[in-house]
Amino acid sequence: MIYYISKTHDTAFNIALEEYCFKKLKDEDEIFLLWINEPSIIVGKYQNTIEEINTEYTREKGIHVIRRISGGGAVYHDLNNLNYTIISNRDKGQEGFNFKEFSKPIIETLAELGVKAEFTGRNDLEIDGQKFCGNAQAYIKDRVMHHGCLLFNVDFSALGDALKVSKDKIESKGVKSVRSRVTNILPHLKTPITVEEFGDKIMEYMKKQYPDMKEYVFSKEELDYIAKRAEVKRSWEWNYGESPEFNITRGKRFKNGKIQIFATVENSRIKNIKFYGDFFGKNEDLNEIENLLKNVKYTAEDVKEKLESIDIGEYFSKFTVDEIVEVIVE
Repeated sequence: MIYYISKTHDTAFNIALEEYCFKKLKDEDEIFLLWINEPSIIVGKYQNTIEEINTEYTREKGIHVIRRISGGGAVYHDLNNLNYTIISNRDKGQEGFNFKEFSKPIIETLAELGVKAEFTGRNDLEIDGQKFCGNAQAYIKDRVMHHGCLLFNVDFSALGDALKVSKDKIESKGVKSVRSRVTNILPHLKTPITVEEFGDKIMEYMKKQYPDMKEYVFSKEELDYIAKRAEVKRSWEWNYGESPEFNITRGKRFKNGKIQIFATVENSRIKNIKFYGDFFGKNEDLNEIENLLKNVKYTAEDVKEKLESIDIGEYFSKFTVDEIVEVIVE
């Protein structure tokens, strides 16, 4: 295993560096990364950015908005938020979004500090029933990238003002607000430490588990490439994109996540359709399924027949065809 602790708080650069390790360092079977970002909102790959953020607030406060390449929901980062990534060449298969296994270093590091943390729900880590970490994953063939953001001593007022969380998402968790669900790690520690010292504790755990792990040294050419990719990550096209006007908007939350569709229907046929949400999938290219549905009659029967011609789990992990049809038509 190799590791790298980023020395920069540049969000776009850190996101680009993580992607480089995932896509370019394929000969490295195991990679572990740690970094801290300046105030930012990290939007999931399949989300509609405009609907996830408080645009006026983020612009006023200079909060960066960056899209990542994994699914899941939007999260807020600041200088008291620690981010970690585990990249592995171990294929987990269609049922293999094993968030719990990849969360083990965090749970056990906290245990050594006297804090009992638990993996709950689909992809969350909690202390005393309150969330302190959300996780997401991306896949390329037999390679998985798992990453999580750890709320260490985050400014919750900024978090709440920067993120717009849909009402159905809050109600599905059985609470009235996002702030009532989350907690920082720091108040639960017997002895206060800094977020950097907490990162050191995680690295101590990793080095005990992997005695042969070595720090990776990026070449100038690699850093130049990452810097160019970071500029792409800063662009409006990457983070917002051009959205056509749709005349149908539908969405529903299921046990494996929320799916939302925006569609244009003309002459009772689907002209354009776009999927958004906090779901996960092994196939990143949703254009394939969106193009598949073009010119299909806007009926449950016709949409279902078309969707049954593909492996729906490749795009929407652990969802059924009937659930996808329900979002689109019913």
